[in-house]
Amino acid sequence: MKAIEITRPGAPEVLCVGERPDPVAGPGEVLVRVAASGINRPDVLQRAGKYPPPPGASDIPGLEIAGEIVAGDAQAMAQAGLQVGQAVCALVAGGGYAELCVVPVAQCLPVPQGLTYVEAASLPETFFTVWSNVFDRGRLQPGETLLVQGGTSGIGVTAIQLGKAFGATVIATAGSDEKCAACLQIGADHAINYRTQDFAEEARSLTGGRGVDVILDMVAGDYVAREVSCLADDGRLVIIAVQGGVKANLDAGLVLRRRLTVTGSTLRPRPVAFKAAIAASLREKVWPLLAAGTVRPMVHRVFAAADAAQAHELMESNRHIGKIVLTW
Repeated sequence: MKAIEITRPGAPEVLCVGERPDPVAGPGEVLVRVAASGINRPDVLQRAGKYPPPPGASDIPGLEIAGEIVAGDAQAMAQAGLQVGQAVCALVAGGGYAELCVVPVAQCLPVPQGLTYVEAASLPETFFTVWSNVFDRGRLQPGETLLVQGGTSGIGVTAIQLGKAFGATVIATAGSDEKCAACLQIGADHAINYRTQDFAEEARSLTGGRGVDVILDMVAGDYVAREVSCLADDGRLVIIAVQGGVKANLDAGLVLRRRLTVTGSTLRPRPVAFKAAIAASLREKVWPLLAAGTVRPMVHRVFAAADAAQAHELMESNRHIGKIVLTW
């Protein structure tokens, strides 16, 4: 099969088309002929040598795919309600930038009714991540306020839509007035330009001084102290990336007095059973919203797989709104 390989750690041009042996599905797995592969920030970090795949995962980058099941564990498929020939999308721990990909059955989901393979490939990584962190770990409830940092990223557009779909007020941050307008169009109730406004001050103002209930943060670093300052009593800060650095100073007194939770997680190294539970929740609670068009995939641009380097350049430029997808 053809696959996109990282020839050495470095800039986007180190991504090249290579040949690999066709993978073989084992117990509890299926083999998917990939039609489209989603691109995510961890792929960029892996290419740069800063995010190695977990033990046992493919060294081929790519954490989400969509395509057709061509073989696999018949019993596991039957138990999951899947079959050979079915169109699925899936979360994977690696190996997504390839013509064929082995996937745990429990991490496959049917392509939602009415969606293309390209749209379906844009779903798994962000939807699994947002559900796990905003709803499971962050415990967002109807009527609460969610602050989404980086509202036009793949994670951001998903968090805005799911927050609104489940009854929250959503405040999003973005780095330009154009991107703030896009956040509002996607469904955010309020948008803050973090380059020209103090997001913590604005969040407090927008909530009448109460603060927000949940923050989804991909920055960390010096954002953490400011985020803690704009949480409501019993508020939850969930950190899922550290683009602003791993060191943070915060007012521990605020954490005590306001009963705050500062937490975080990474999804890629978690076991199949953990990801299977998220998949089950998504299939029950979110996939009907996708089929109904209440929540929709947002694909910014599609590249041929051979142009993966250009796709990575676009992601690193931060000019995109939504997801970037490769096609095979």
